[in-house]
Amino acid sequence: MEDIKFKYRDELKQRTKQFVLRVIKLYQSLPKTPEAQIIGKQLFRAATSVGANYRAACRARPNAEFHSKISIVIEEADETMFWLEFLWEADIIKQELLQNLYNENEELLKIMSVSRKNSQKK
Repeated sequence: MEDIKFKYRDELKQRTKQFVLRVIKLYQSLPKTPEAQIIGKQLFRAATSVGANYRAACRARPNAEFHSKISIVIEEADETMFWLEFLWEADIIKQELLQNLYNENEELLKIMSVSRKNSQKK
């Protein structure tokens, strides 16, 4: 059972890392207009925080520390969704070009929310 838990954790660490790399590539492709760069930097900061804080949560010792770190991941994933929505609502990037990235973020957010909820039960 413990092996499955570690395998799942490692897969999710890799998944969050790939998500961050996709956001970096998106940021690099943004137009050089002031509004695109400002929104892009906010997106970049929030998305990289998702990956970094998930790794920190995996190293958390007491359950309270895990709960705290995973809560940060959830906040940052929600903020990432906000900035992705702004990119298409401001007509900087077409929604269909962002949809897969948005969907991945939404899935990660749901997974992290379940993890936090389960950590409260322990």
